[in-house]
Amino acid sequence: MEKNLADFLASFSAAIDLAQQQRFQSPDRERLRDAISRHLGCPAQDVPIVAETIPFHRFADLDIALERLAAADPDNVLIGMGGGQQRRHLTLSDVVQEDGYSNVPVGQPDYVNVPIGPGESREALALGIRLFRHRGIPVAVMQRNGDPQTGSPDASIAVMAADRSAAAAVLAAVQEDLRTNSVLRGQVVSLGFDPYGQNGAGVTFLSRPLLPISEVILPDGVLERVRSHVIGIAGHRSQLKAAGQHLKRGVLLYGPPGTGKTHTVRHLLSETPGTTAVLLSGGSLGAVSHAAKLARAMAPSLVVLEDIDLIAEDRSMGHGPQPLLFEVLDALDGLDADADVSFIMTTNRVDVLERALAQRPGRVDLAVEIPLPDAADRARLLELYAPAGTFSAAALAQVAEQTEGATASFARELVRRAVLAAAEAGEDPGDAQLLGAAESLSGQREALTRSLLGAGPEAEGQEPAGPDAAGGFATGPRAGFGWSPLPHAGLG
Repeated sequence: MEKNLADFLASFSAAIDLAQQQRFQSPDRERLRDAISRHLGCPAQDVPIVAETIPFHRFADLDIALERLAAADPDNVLIGMGGGQQRRHLTLSDVVQEDGYSNVPVGQPDYVNVPIGPGESREALALGIRLFRHRGIPVAVMQRNGDPQTGSPDASIAVMAADRSAAAAVLAAVQEDLRTNSVLRGQVVSLGFDPYGQNGAGVTFLSRPLLPISEVILPDGVLERVRSHVIGIAGHRSQLKAAGQHLKRGVLLYGPPGTGKTHTVRHLLSETPGTTAVLLSGGSLGAVSHAAKLARAMAPSLVVLEDIDLIAEDRSMGHGPQPLLFEVLDALDGLDADADVSFIMTTNRVDVLERALAQRPGRVDLAVEIPLPDAADRARLLELYAPAGTFSAAALAQVAEQTEGATASFARELVRRAVLAAAEAGEDPGDAQLLGAAESLSGQREALTRSLLGAGPEAEGQEPAGPDAAGGFATGPRAGFGWSPLPHAGLG
């Protein structure tokens, strides 16, 4: 009985293999294996294959590098793999061996649009084989983009050449191109993973904010300290390197929600044109290792980790080991001393930060509090948000005195409500609307609104608002950093 079952299973498996081969056969198309063999000048099944994985955020760079490499041979040819969806799961080794999928026909290459800048994209080769000569030797290179459905969001290349050293030379040439050229250099990008997206993982290019120092309202000396550590050190990189001093630095911005931590980061990005910036927040914090490697390769760079407390909560509080925290620590420790890379972290809850992150030199060497604005700064914020000449200086000063504990977010909403109230009444906005908006937002019936906008619930004995609810209102949508083409002024 057992022998009969074994024979049946063996026959069934053979029938499936035969059916798969027959399904790929096409009487009017050349087999992919034969096309590769003809180009290489020898049976493809006897040729070694050298493969390498490329991080998902370098896929566009890989496509450009291979296109440039193949273009050096004027007789280069690009072919695809025939068949249905099954081809997405086949490797170059699968299609050149005697058994299995050797009947896969030549087909059309697959393409996908990938971003290469804000509002700019490139049609890249998603699955195809380039046949060309490198240094006079025929090579075949399969290029494939990442596909989370097959278990990997990263891109890959596989190279065949009768001489394995020739295949290794192709990979070396690609890596050299990746080291010296990149569409990411000098850009502001966010790395992310979306299991439901078309490509699963990728790069989002963001427009660099334009935010002058005049539109950042902070207590005297606060912004200057941050600028000196991030921008000032970068300006002296040659002298520091000559003296054997390290360039990498970690900055922690902490304070209540809505006081302007993210706004301060926007200003730093505005003041560092040409610097590569990688922004991580929420779920994308899981890409911190990728971000650190990218920052090292593209230096000078900034790596921004928003709401770092989400992954760096003190382990003594009973939450146990946190893998993402260890990745952050490794990223901070793994940078070379001469790497011109700044890690900028923000948090609303400095009290729960892991001590290994906050107290070890070389990880965070500058911690700066972004506090609630005082009365003078609240008046400056109101004046900044208000259309010029709309409200009197006396009204601005009165409202600033009445809104103790309010954040920049709250001040911005005050002006918006005053203008809206005037529009609804068919009037020009003035002091009456501003005072009325302040009274309305300060009322007991607006307690929830005041909490969300960071107006300071301490007056009612409440707990502070949750993580950065106000900051989200002030700086745009919380998906990533929510950078928009329009500047958000004054959220100091």
